Amino acid sequence: MHNTRYAPNGMVCSVDHLASAAGVGALDRGGSAADAAIAANAVLAVVAPHMCGLGGDLFALVHDGTVTGTVTALNASGRAGSGADPAKLRAEGHTRMPHLHDIRSVPVPGCVDGWLALHARHGRLPMAELLRPAIALARDGFPASPLLVPGARTAAARPGGGDFAHVRQAGDRITRPGVARALQAVADGGRDGFYLGEFGQGLIELGAGEYTAADLAAPGADWVEPLRVRAFGHDVWSMPPNSQGYLLLMSLAVLDGLDLPGSPRHPAWAHLLAEAARAAGHDRLDLLHEDAKDLLDPAEVARRRALVDPVRRSRLRAPSGDGDTTYLCAVDGDGMGVSLIQSNASGFGGMLFEPRTGINLHNRGIGFSLRPGHPAEYGPGRRPPHTLAPALITRPGGGLRTVVGTMGGDAQPQILAQVITRLLRHGEEPGQALAAPRWRLGGGGTGFDTWDAPDDAVLDLEEGTTWADGLTALGHPVRTLPYGGSFGHAHLIDVRPDGMLAGASDPRSLVGAAIGR
Repeated sequence: MHNTRYAPNGMVCSVDHLASAAGVGALDRGGSAADAAIAANAVLAVVAPHMCGLGGDLFALVHDGTVTGTVTALNASGRAGSGADPAKLRAEGHTRMPHLHDIRSVPVPGCVDGWLALHARHGRLPMAELLRPAIALARDGFPASPLLVPGARTAAARPGGGDFAHVRQAGDRITRPGVARALQAVADGGRDGFYLGEFGQGLIELGAGEYTAADLAAPGADWVEPLRVRAFGHDVWSMPPNSQGYLLLMSLAVLDGLDLPGSPRHPAWAHLLAEAARAAGHDRLDLLHEDAKDLLDPAEVARRRALVDPVRRSRLRAPSGDGDTTYLCAVDGDGMGVSLIQSNASGFGGMLFEPRTGINLHNRGIGFSLRPGHPAEYGPGRRPPHTLAPALITRPGGGLRTVVGTMGGDAQPQILAQVITRLLRHGEEPGQALAAPRWRLGGGGTGFDTWDAPDDAVLDLEEGTTWADGLTALGHPVRTLPYGGSFGHAHLIDVRPDGMLAGASDPRSLVGAAIGR
């Protein structure tokens, strides 16, 4: 269970061994960590449609590999189409964005724009070479993973989901010829080959007024300034809004000023981490939108830390005014590190398939509000609040320490706070920190509704924890759930002071792999 891998010259960790192998193959051919991340993500876009794909969004953090270190952030989350009309949704009786089967919850997918922006700044190998393994798998076939099989029958029943019609068990061969064509279009024609080609035309047709050609012609990836806090003697970095990355950083900043028990097995450890997460996130629905600023002001960190009671669960005031995703990370022989997360939101996304290529479309638009005048209200050209929150850790001098992230919907910052605290505060090895049982704040079942009623959130405990009785005594409603993917798939690579790499893939992912060179 505690499988940490070690390597001297590069490593890739992901949820699928085929993807990790493609990434390491790029490193072997002289590619950068960015090249490896693109190659791995492209394979995942083929073999893991239940988590990510060409129809989803992407965020990434990049450390340039220098001793003093520069960290940059890439936001490739899509924008709502020009036809976005919140009043029409409200007139139909909706009080929140439709979760499934509705094109209005599908912003223009940003994944391909993200690859191209990452490649333009940090790539070494030709894009066509990076996409070659993914194209071959889509064209010639790949084995269905154990995590793909459960949703395949539902996907196959949807219009455009025919690629999955014959999946019955793990190992069944799947071909995705439309995805192969779309990837080849990116290799041959760049973004225009994708957004203005077969996929783009099909998306416009499916949207029936939701998108225009101009929406797809506008590049959707931006290099932005990352957020950072100091915690446990390190700098921890994540994405700025519209990402919920600030929740991870706020939680860690709050924890850095608390007296944590010496062992994560103690119920007080889980209590303090959970209360830090609640203090950080209880008003997320009001605060998180694409233009949000100053969320990590030191005075605000102190105010939220004061909400944490070390001996009982706090009753939080009203707001102040499972998700399916995949995370991967790569470090190359020159020390460049990439922390990349890419997602459909819910499983196969909105269970809508672009009709020409069969690419399943995300439903990230569920993050929008339908409250009139809300700063995250659904509207043309707007980016929704996002749960995606990759992380990167640097040493005090700026050198790269860790690239880490997870899937998990609203729970991503909660999972990462546990993994990072184990790594930095308790000195655990990557494999140990990832395999350890977790808690999460439960919601209404979608993985994206934790903060609807933060005072009512049950503390879900993964099988194998030692916390249940102690947390109940501290006032937490708890329930125990099976060990597995509902508590995320996290992966990390840790750079040791001597430059040796130590990495691990989450055992919950079943077919994940940390592969080094």
